[in-house]
Amino acid sequence: MGLLQKVVKNEAMRNDPPQIYDIGSIGGILVMPTFMKMYGITPKTAANLQSNIVSVLQAGCFFGSLVAYWAADKFGRKPSLMVASGIAIAGIVIQTASDGHISALYVGRLIAGFGVGAASMLTPLYVSENAPRAIRGGLTGIYQLFIATGVMLSFWVNYGTLGNLKGNAQWQVPLALQGLPAVCLFIGILFCNESPRWLARADNWEKATSVLARLRNLPPDHGYVQMELDEMREQLENERALIGGAGFWDLQKEMWLISGNRKRALVSIGLMVCQQMTGTNAINYYAPLIFLNLGIPEAQKGLFATGIYGVVKMVTCAAFLLLAADSLGRRRSLLWTSIAQGLAMFVIGFYVRFNPPVKGQPIPAVGYFALTCIFLFAAFFQFGWGPCCWIIVSEIPTARLRAMNVAIAASTQWLFNFVVAQAVPHMLKNVGKNGYGTYFIFGAFCFSMFFFVWFLVPETKGLSLEKMDDLFGVTDMVKEKNIADEEAHRAPVEIHETTANVPHGDHKNAAAVSHVEHGDKNTREVRL
Repeated sequence: MGLLQKVVKNEAMRNDPPQIYDIGSIGGILVMPTFMKMYGITPKTAANLQSNIVSVLQAGCFFGSLVAYWAADKFGRKPSLMVASGIAIAGIVIQTASDGHISALYVGRLIAGFGVGAASMLTPLYVSENAPRAIRGGLTGIYQLFIATGVMLSFWVNYGTLGNLKGNAQWQVPLALQGLPAVCLFIGILFCNESPRWLARADNWEKATSVLARLRNLPPDHGYVQMELDEMREQLENERALIGGAGFWDLQKEMWLISGNRKRALVSIGLMVCQQMTGTNAINYYAPLIFLNLGIPEAQKGLFATGIYGVVKMVTCAAFLLLAADSLGRRRSLLWTSIAQGLAMFVIGFYVRFNPPVKGQPIPAVGYFALTCIFLFAAFFQFGWGPCCWIIVSEIPTARLRAMNVAIAASTQWLFNFVVAQAVPHMLKNVGKNGYGTYFIFGAFCFSMFFFVWFLVPETKGLSLEKMDDLFGVTDMVKEKNIADEEAHRAPVEIHETTANVPHGDHKNAAAVSHVEHGDKNTREVRL
């Protein structure tokens, strides 16, 4: 706890009880000679086949992330994660056993994509709903850290297998090892609790209280636990007050017809489009090809440089989560890294345009600077656009819309991931000599993202999930609706009964006359 208090600087960390805190494989495979021989990939067909092999996974991820929303809301976050990991394992087994049959490889990657896409939506959702508010950014961002770690490990596995294994084992071992994280997820989630916010949404308040108390390391009747539960209850009541039903179309109305919810959905979509248009996955998937264009000729040397790239991403992501996610905040991290990423891409573009590498010639000094900018770009991305997007899209939605919002964001991410994976090999080949225009295009997108964040993305560090309604104006809307409802149901009627002057005993036969006044309107008589 002492370390967290020193590192994380926000209001929630200062005020919360201290007890609650005591607790890129395919890119390298594609350039392996044994893989290219087994699947009949020639220089003429390489661009199309490489983009197809990469992209079919993204197609599966797109649909998997959308379907996972329904499963997460109906069955819970925990069982949905277990199913997602099982599907991913099945797909990886098919890929590894494809044995030169390109159709089997496609099928395996599509199935694996269903599982990976579902997990990409479920994981940040699950973490954000369990995490304490003061360190939610860091904990949710760990998702991105493990993405970076997995990419880094895959780079080095590719490098090691290419240099030390023979025959088909060079590409089969990296493919098979992709299943290890899925196996770990399946086993690990067995020992985890269900999300307390999903339990609250299902009106299982007793279980929600028990789980939340255990997560916060506090007794169930502690004021902090009760405060969180009250915020959950209030948010759910507010949502139901705005849109009464809970069916699919009711939730669609709640998301798109209520301005605060619509803004959150559009911000989530925009963030994920921007994340992919930085060009990061172009480098993840095709790093060996990009390093080849920058003057590093051999596959093994390209994989070594790609491995260093992965290490840089992992280290800088860890530094961001520890030092900046919940202290510097999401918004400022996105702003400065937008400019930094754009500058790095432009430097690479100018090098490839004006002083490109010459085959057989040593790399010039400016070439090494351009190579350094590849690594700097990786560092900038992991200090902002990598983890921050997942953090924000999983924390800003309302309780009833959280799974749907994250699913839309994740599917958007995979859709544009797919677009980039399809486009980059052709861009590197056709957009200017040696593909120099590719870097200018991505650099221009990076610069434009600064304005998107400046005008549309608020700061969310240190806020509880339920307080996001205040940030986006939904709470005020509920209050206005409640006031309007009270005024509509308040009867501005005064009744003056005149039965007091009726003689005793004549009540049964007497007609009691009342005078009903409506503000300044004329009095009228009614019979009671």
